[in-house]
Amino acid sequence: MKKVLVLGAGLVAGPLVRYLLDQEGFQVKVASRTLKKAERLIGEAKNGIAQQLDVSEQEALERLIGEADLSISLLPYLYHPLVSKLCIEHTKHMVTASYVKDEMRALDADAKKAGVILLNEIGVDPGIDHMSAMQVIDQIKASGGELVSFSSYCGGLPAPEANDNPFGYKFSWSPRGVVLAGKNPARYLKDGEVMDIPGEELFTHHWPVTIEGLGTLEGYPNRDAIPYVKTYGISGVKGMFRGTLRYPGWCETMNKSAELGLLDEAERDGLVGLTFRGLTAVLIGSSGEDLKTDLAVFLNLDVDSPAISNMEWLGLLSDDPLPQSAKSPLDVLVARMLDKMHYAPFERDMLVMQHEFISRYSDRKQKTTSTLIDYGIPYGDSSMSRLVGLPAAIAAKLILLGEIDLVGVQVPVVSEIYDPVLAELAQMGVKFTEKTEVIDS
Repeated sequence: MKKVLVLGAGLVAGPLVRYLLDQEGFQVKVASRTLKKAERLIGEAKNGIAQQLDVSEQEALERLIGEADLSISLLPYLYHPLVSKLCIEHTKHMVTASYVKDEMRALDADAKKAGVILLNEIGVDPGIDHMSAMQVIDQIKASGGELVSFSSYCGGLPAPEANDNPFGYKFSWSPRGVVLAGKNPARYLKDGEVMDIPGEELFTHHWPVTIEGLGTLEGYPNRDAIPYVKTYGISGVKGMFRGTLRYPGWCETMNKSAELGLLDEAERDGLVGLTFRGLTAVLIGSSGEDLKTDLAVFLNLDVDSPAISNMEWLGLLSDDPLPQSAKSPLDVLVARMLDKMHYAPFERDMLVMQHEFISRYSDRKQKTTSTLIDYGIPYGDSSMSRLVGLPAAIAAKLILLGEIDLVGVQVPVVSEIYDPVLAELAQMGVKFTEKTEVIDS
C-alpha cells in the first residue's frame, strides 16, 4: 500500500485527491486545519482518511509525514521548507506546485544524501508551462535547431460565455494574490537586451496577444523570466519572456486603480463609517460634489473612459458602506471585487497558455506556436483546480511507482518527468496544439 499525505484541503485539492483515491493500492490521508474540508474531499472512499491538523503543531506534522511514503504540500509556500526538512529527516518524498525559493533550493544536497525527491513547480504555472516548453525545446535541439527566442503567456480567465463584467475577470477565491501580483517588478530579455519593469509601471507595459483558436487577449510581463534561460538550458537566446494574459482593458483599469491608491496595503485610520464614495473622495482630495469628474481629472482620463466606467461599475462612486473588516484601501478593493466578480455555479473558467518558439536551422528560420485552451466544468471542477492539481497528483503516482527515479530538489524540466506527465494529461484532454511556419529561408 502506497501512503500519500496531502497537506491542505483548499480549492485546488479536489481533483488531486480524487485522482489519487482512484489509484489501486494507494491510501490517501488529507490533513487540514478544518476537518470537515478534509472529510468532504475523502467522501466515502475506503482508502481515504481525513485528519485534523494545525501545521504549527510540528510534532503532529512530523508524525504524519513519517507515516506516509510521500507528502504533497498544498499549504502556503512559507511552510514548504519545513515540510521538506521533515521529509528529508524521515527519508520521504515531497511534491508541491509552488515556486522554488532559496530556502528550498538550499535543501538539494541534503535531499540527495537522503535519496528523496523534492519536486516543486508541478502545477500549471509553474508546471505545465515548464513541461510543455521543455518538450518542444528538446525537440528543436534534437532536430539540429538552435532556439533564438522563447515567449510564454498564461492566464486563468472566465470562459467567453461567462465574460459578462467590464473587468473581463472573475475570482474563484480571494482576489488579494491576483491584485498584489500587479505590484511585482518584471524582467525579460528582448533582442538580447535586458528589460527591467518597475512594479509601479507593470500595467503600462501591455500589448495584444493573438491566441490561436480564441482571439485577441492582452499580455503583460510576469516577474523575472531571465533565470529560466538557465533552467531551460537555452543560453545564447536573444529573447526570454513570461507573461500574463487577460481580456483587453484589464491593464488600464488596474493601472489607474494603482494610481488611485487602491493597491495600498497600509492600514488607515478613519475607514470605519466611510462609504465607497467617501473613500474615493479621500484618496483624490475631492469635495465629492462632482466626484466622477474629479476622479477623471485626478487620473488624467476622459470622464467617459472605460477605466472610469469600470470603477463606477465596481461601486467606487456608490454610497454603499465599506466592509467593516477593511483596514486598508487594498482590503476595500479585494472585498468589492470578490463581491462583484465571482463565478456562478454553472459558469466555466478557462485556462489559456501559449508558447512561441523562434528557432534557426541550417536552411531556415521558423516559428512554432503551441497553444492550450482548457475549460472548467459547470457545477464541477474549475480548469484552474484541475490543471494545478492533476500534474502534481500524476507526478506523485509516478514517483511512488518508481517511474520517476530522481533525487534532490527538482523542477519538471527533464524528460523523465515531463514526458509521462504530459502524456497522461493528454489522455485526459489536456493537450497543446502546435503550428509551425517558416519565417525566413
